[in-house]
Amino acid sequence: MTLHHETRGSGPAVLLAGSLGTTLEMWEPQVAALSEHFTTIAYDQLGHGRSPVPEGPYSVPQLGEAALELLDHLDVERASFVGLSIGGMVGQWLAANAPERINRLVLLCTTSHFPSADPWRERARRVIAEGTTAGIAPDVVARWLTPAYAEAHPDDAERLRAMLSAQPVKGYAACCAALATLDLREDLGRIAAPALVVGGAQDLAIPPDNQRFLADHINNARLELLDPGAHVVSIERAGEVTALIRAHLEAAP
Repeated sequence: MTLHHETRGSGPAVLLAGSLGTTLEMWEPQVAALSEHFTTIAYDQLGHGRSPVPEGPYSVPQLGEAALELLDHLDVERASFVGLSIGGMVGQWLAANAPERINRLVLLCTTSHFPSADPWRERARRVIAEGTTAGIAPDVVARWLTPAYAEAHPDDAERLRAMLSAQPVKGYAACCAALATLDLREDLGRIAAPALVVGGAQDLAIPPDNQRFLADHINNARLELLDPGAHVVSIERAGEVTALIRAHLEAAP
């Protein structure tokens, strides 16, 4: 079972994992620039896009194992990992549980734990009942971008709505279950990879206190907060995010 992925460029390997409800296409601004210096491996999360959709529910360790299988499939022994939201949760698990595979870590708009599982269980129930993810797309995407950016860039907002609306219902719901059971707090102290933690000051989906917690509990972690910035900062603040990623990946050991 190999995750759908696209590999570009040459140089040290960098794995890019996106947010719940997105595909590898969300990374296009970063891939276009990073592939000039790195081998970028952007992939669709398990249950998303063109990746396999096994029966759920899923767990973050299961998503992490799928990422390791992708690295094995590509004969990549070690890679840096860039993850946003659920992608960043996978990155935390990998860095703590497969440290020999992870060089450097970039965690964007993510968390190690949610205070309540109920919103994720309710969202999973809703998409299953409706038979589509399209019904949740307007409200979810409204939290992904700041209102000012969405108004100024309606094409980006519509592209994200279409991306979310096209996700496999069973895979999306199964990933919601992974978020409902998420608790990586005890893993953070075992992360040795140099980590860059990035948050959006206006992120309503995973507010910046969550990124502060990560930076406080991961050894050798640095925090950057982008203002303005909502949840999908890789699009809203594409240039700044790309520059932060590149600088972190190229930093001396």
